[in-house]
Amino acid sequence: MEIASLSFKEAAAAAPQDLASKLGADPSKGLTDEEAERRREASGRNEIGHQRKTAGEIFLRQLTSPFIYLLGVAAAVAFATGEHFDASMIVLFTAINTGLGFYQEFRAEKAVELLMKYWRQNTHALRGGKTRLIDSSELVPGDIVHLQAGDKVPADVRFLSVTDLSIDESILTGESVDVYKDTGAMAKAPGEYFEATNVGFSGTSVLTGEGTAVVFATGKHAALGEIAKLTSEAKATSAFEKEIAGFSSFIMKLVVVTIAFMFGLNLVLKGTGQLQELLLFSIALTVGVIPEALPVVSTVSLSRGAIRLARRKVVVKRLSAIDDLGSIDILCTDKTGTITKNELVVADVLAVDKDACLRYALLASSFIGEHEKQQNNAFDVALWEKAGEAVRDEAGKAEKLGELPFDPVRRRNSVLLRSAERGTVLVSRGSPDEVLKLCTNVKDMEGLSRYRVEQGLAGNRVIAVTVRWGVPEGTDLKNEEHNLELVGLLSFQDPLKESAKEAAEKAKRLGVQIKILTGDSKEVAGAVAYKIGIIPDPHAVLTGADLETLSVEDRHRAVHETHVFARMNPKQKFTVLSLLQETKAVGFLGEGFNDAPGLKMANVGLAVEGASDIAREAADVILLNPSLNVIFDGVEEGRRTFANTIKYLKVTLASNFGNFYSVAIASLLVNYLPMLPLQILLLNLLSDFPMITIATDSVDASELRDPKKYDARHIIIFTTILGLVSSIFDFTTFAVFRLFSPAVLQTSWFMVSVLTELVLIYSLRTSGPFYKAPPPPAHLATLTACAAIAAVVLPYSSFGHKVFHFVTPRPLHLLIAVLIVAVYFIATETVKLWLYRAGERAADAMHKK
Repeated sequence: MEIASLSFKEAAAAAPQDLASKLGADPSKGLTDEEAERRREASGRNEIGHQRKTAGEIFLRQLTSPFIYLLGVAAAVAFATGEHFDASMIVLFTAINTGLGFYQEFRAEKAVELLMKYWRQNTHALRGGKTRLIDSSELVPGDIVHLQAGDKVPADVRFLSVTDLSIDESILTGESVDVYKDTGAMAKAPGEYFEATNVGFSGTSVLTGEGTAVVFATGKHAALGEIAKLTSEAKATSAFEKEIAGFSSFIMKLVVVTIAFMFGLNLVLKGTGQLQELLLFSIALTVGVIPEALPVVSTVSLSRGAIRLARRKVVVKRLSAIDDLGSIDILCTDKTGTITKNELVVADVLAVDKDACLRYALLASSFIGEHEKQQNNAFDVALWEKAGEAVRDEAGKAEKLGELPFDPVRRRNSVLLRSAERGTVLVSRGSPDEVLKLCTNVKDMEGLSRYRVEQGLAGNRVIAVTVRWGVPEGTDLKNEEHNLELVGLLSFQDPLKESAKEAAEKAKRLGVQIKILTGDSKEVAGAVAYKIGIIPDPHAVLTGADLETLSVEDRHRAVHETHVFARMNPKQKFTVLSLLQETKAVGFLGEGFNDAPGLKMANVGLAVEGASDIAREAADVILLNPSLNVIFDGVEEGRRTFANTIKYLKVTLASNFGNFYSVAIASLLVNYLPMLPLQILLLNLLSDFPMITIATDSVDASELRDPKKYDARHIIIFTTILGLVSSIFDFTTFAVFRLFSPAVLQTSWFMVSVLTELVLIYSLRTSGPFYKAPPPPAHLATLTACAAIAAVVLPYSSFGHKVFHFVTPRPLHLLIAVLIVAVYFIATETVKLWLYRAGERAADAMHKK
């Protein structure tokens, strides 16, 4: 008989005997080894199938980038012209870029492999009538397994018998409260993991008690297998890397087409007599226009940001994630551990005698007879913290005579105790819906209902505490749970972190929308979001089940308009992230292995230090301090690195494009080269020399206000217009100095080109007037001064004469050059301010629409 894995919905709704029959399972004897082997051949081993990529494949993928092609051509050209230093620097930049990309992707591939560890364990299984310890990877549907406290659930199982069995499912559902399991068939098939009270899911942990279960799904068919499939399918997307690649591709095409056109035109006008010189000239122009220092500027800027974040206890695993973090429009996060403290506290006591209510609640806890806290029940820990020393001492001295553990069907637990004053007392506590039905002294049911509604709207959980005196010893306690006396109601909450509200306000200032994606209840999620100001109405919450019922169009609208999603399973979280990423840059903060797909596919994946190792491996950023505040510190840092990278691009491209087109066109107007190849390469070296330090430049406060994107169209238009300004002054230089000798033109144009590019740095450091910009760092000012001095001094030196063929400038020539540079700076500053104001007006007009 062919046995197939079942879904958790089918398994939860089936009666135990029917399920055993479907799976061909024998609860008393288990499977034979032969039958287990036959099933394993049919269904596969109980492990994740993952096609691993070799390190070589990952490395080769890093080389398929337009920017790598561009730098490769530049390096080859530099070697061909004897500029070994330039060539070596380009190769170094390329190696850094490729190495970082390889490391990032190689690490990401390890994320899926880590899921395998959740199966690497031994499990007690019934085989041939005997319980044996077997490797969990050998389990098959129909196996009978025994689980106890401390075990990990090895596959998806349906419980056949349980004794006080509770399981931590937070790693799967995101809900921090322990889940007690039962064995009865559910009246209707559960829609979500958290509803399946008789099912154990692979990878979750047994906290208390023990149970026997039948395996109904293994490997890729189990809950963990489905998450692994989503994780392997998720594609990490870095907006930074994607936009830089597209931008580099555009620059490469533009340069190649222009150079080919100018080279051909020069050959037509001048013939082949200067072929070699023209070829070297074209190669030098190519090297001169390529922003080859971009990788190192980005890396230095990002590394500096990573160091600054490390001081705030944020570990950045993928450097480009800092830039991506600065560009996010939306941060999706769970509430537990980041917005709330992930620890229950007693929020309120509704009782005539509050101390008595606390005392009886604690007497029914796991602390009876003990003086040290047990960490397996969040409610009991909260009670222990709330109770005073006298109450704790009384609880420690109490004698337990009998107990009914918490049952998810009865939704309460009961304990029979001996009291020195009044004999025996039965204490029952649990869900008010169930416990109040058993009470005889409830007079104000409406008042109790209002209290419970108020506490529910506040996101708090409520339990009722009751007692009954004189219950005989040795009786069946289930028959004694009647005629109970209500002592009071206790309200529990997971308190907000002190920094949560401040972080939400900071997110608004930075233009980042926080969205909560949690496995917790709708009421709790809505109350938390309302308290910190994410939503104006605590009822404005959408559940995962509600989301799935929407049409495609409504689902797209809902993910943008809704900011709190409750009872979310991994697939639903994945769906929300996918839809948001169609138009927005998204950061995702997760901690369980159920979050691995989202962490891998988000533009930036973030995990807290205490997250599961699969979540930490899949994440780009690890928060050693689990606070939203540090995330927004990272957002600001990302915007700083973005601003400095854009500065480099704008300064380099504006000056390079201007010189590129001016020198290329000028070469058509005279029968000699307006600047020699070596002079062009020296110009490129001197102007790039201080540009590398732009990575550490200070940034205007205005640059931190909104999410930033690489807008190639804006950069090209901006740099083209400033390039035209540069070209006007280049042609002015050409027109003035061509009246003298070719050597005077070449020398003077060289000096003007270097100095204009250096002063352009100080203009484009800010979008406002240059004198209002933050003071430049000392190293930027120093290197700029050194480059300017070198550009002026070299033409006066014998080294400059012999190597670069400069001639000594006359005082008049130097005065004219300085005058051209000064007027250029004024013109550039004027045009820059006009461009930024025009951009602001256009943005305001778009916003009004």
